Formats: sequence, C-alpha cells, structure tokens
Amino acid sequence: MATEASVASAGQPQIQGPTQFDLYYWLRSFVAGGVAGCCAKTTIAPLDRVKILLQAHNPHYKHLGVFATLRAVPKKEGFLGLYKGNGAMMVRIFPYGAIQFMAFDNYKKFLSTKLGISGHIHRLMAGSLAGMTAVICTYPLDVIRARLAFQVTGEHRYTVSCLCFFFQLINCCDLFLSGFSFFTFGTLKSLGLHHFPELLGKPSLDNPDVLVLKTHVNLLCGGIAGAIAQTLSYPLDVARRRMQLGAVLPDSDRCLTLTNTLKHVYSQYGITKGLYRGLSLNYIRCVPSQAVAFTTYEFMKQVLHLN
Repeated sequence: MATEASVASAGQPQIQGPTQFDLYYWLRSFVAGGVAGCCAKTTIAPLDRVKILLQAHNPHYKHLGVFATLRAVPKKEGFLGLYKGNGAMMVRIFPYGAIQFMAFDNYKKFLSTKLGISGHIHRLMAGSLAGMTAVICTYPLDVIRARLAFQVTGEHRYTVSCLCFFFQLINCCDLFLSGFSFFTFGTLKSLGLHHFPELLGKPSLDNPDVLVLKTHVNLLCGGIAGAIAQTLSYPLDVARRRMQLGAVLPDSDRCLTLTNTLKHVYSQYGITKGLYRGLSLNYIRCVPSQAVAFTTYEFMKQVLHLN
C-alpha cells in the first residue's frame, strides 16, 4: 500500500509556490537583461559619444567627420573623453536592458497565449512593445545622459552631479517629454526589427518545424534588420537628440516641436549633413551591439539557469 501510495504521489505533478519561484525567476531575468545591455553599450560607448556630438553639431567638432571626431576627442579631452556620459548610460541601460528583454519574453507569451497571435508577426509586435515599455521607464535618464555626453568642458563632469543638477533645474515633465513621443514611435519600428531576426531561426510552439539558422546567419539577419530600422527612424533620432539637449544648444528656440526641429535641421544642414549626420556610425555599431547584447543575454541565462 505504501508503495502504491508513493507511486501515485510520484505520478502527480508537484505544486510549487508560484510566487516565490516567479520572484526569483524575475530577479534573475532582470539581472541577465541588465548585464547584457551594459556590456553591449560599453562596447560601443565611443561611437555613441561621437554620434551625439555629430547629431547636435557640437561647436568643437561640427566641421569634422566620423573618424576625424573619433581621433579628435582623445586629443582634446583625453582617452576617457570617448566614454563621457557612459556612467549615466549604465544607470539607464541596466534597467532598460533588463526591462526590454523581460518584457519581450512576456509580451511574446501574452500575444501567443491570450490573443492567439502567432507566427513571425507576434515576435515583431513583442519587440516593438518591449522597446516602448523600456523607453517609458527609463527615458528621463536618456535625456540626462545625452546632455552629459554633449559637454566638452563644464562643471557637471560626473554622473551624480549631473543627475542632481538637472533634476533641480529641469521640470520633470519637460525632462520626460523632451522628444519622448516620436522617440517612442521610432522605438516601435527599431526594436521590433531588432528582435525579429533573433527568433527567426528558433523553433517555437507555433512554428516547431522552422529551419534552425546558424549563428553567423542569425548575426547577418540581425545586422541587416538593424540597419533597415536605423535608416527608417534616424531623422527622428536626430530630432529627439536636439530636443533633449534643449537650452544647451544655441538654436534651442527652433527645436521645440518635431516638425520645427526637422525643418530647422533640414534648412540649416540639409539631408546628409543634417537629418542623416552620423548615420554611418549606426551601421558600424549595429552588428557589434546586437551581437554582444544577445550573446551576453544567452550566456547569462545559462549562468543563472533561466533556460
């Protein structure tokens, strides 16, 4: 009898406390996504700094190209000048990366199980929604990071002093709305396409017979998708950056709305030197950024037993 009882109990699924398990899983997922985001952004931090300087036409570097600026920044500000604003970026990107990766997995499950949306379209939607969620949660930190990275010399050289200074002088609503609406729109397109190729070669419940792609093919697909997404949304990114910088720029009174900002940049600098200035940096940074992010995330999932 005891044997039969033990067999019967063994055949029944063990009920585990979902709250505690979900909490541990959530924390581990948060850490995995945050570490992946930080590693990816630190890898391309010099390119991001140069991109901000070029997008906003910093007076110290506005006559230089991409590679000339990469050489000029260390000469003028020292090697660490290439990483100026990276501290604020880490404060932002850890929760951003964590929220983005976690939200992507959860949106994907929700769209598939609750709404019955399957196939590639639900992955594209999940990526867009995940990017928008991460932006909403961390956007004010992106404004602060942009203003810190734009400085060449100045009082607020460190992340903490910059955070305190801007939270004292800038209305929180203005900080949140500085280019937020169309940055969110650009993120919907960009992040959706970024996550899309990551899952093209992964079997799933709705597509179990998919041909599993090799790593280099996934990387190539990710790079192409990222390049397309960045090209489509780049003028919005330029306008967002100029609006974020606000009073730091001498022509801030002409960059109060999306339409005015785009018109001003186009009339002053044209297309290649205005709306698409620094786009080549996005192509250069796209592949290493996505590769480091997803590779680190998969590695952290194994380390933290999330698979």
